Amino acid sequence: MSLEFLVATGIGAVTTTALYLILRGRTWPVILGLSLLGYAVNVFIFAMGRLWQNAAPILTEGGRVADPLPQALVLTAIVIGFATTGFVVELALRSRHETGTDHVDGHEPGHRPTTPPRDEAG
Repeated sequence: MSLEFLVATGIGAVTTTALYLILRGRTWPVILGLSLLGYAVNVFIFAMGRLWQNAAPILTEGGRVADPLPQALVLTAIVIGFATTGFVVELALRSRHETGTDHVDGHEPGHRPTTPPRDEAG
């Protein structure tokens, strides 16, 4: 088995798990799924940059040079993903406080709302 096959299988497994969690009806599994999907994308971008052996990280007079772009993209994506996850967690907590449930649409399945939805205008 090659290393490329293992990395591709790992990315596929994490992506599949992320999609399963995103399609759940609760907010916390959705948040975890979005985080896992971000990790899978980061590993994918990092793997597309290839592993260079005996290559200089900066320009030299001659020889091969490693591509720093995938590492820079992944580092930026990690920071943005962390901030986005924090924001989504805050939205989920606010939704839980407002609706009393952590279901994505705000209503438990099989239960009818006891009070009509609040109108913002009145």
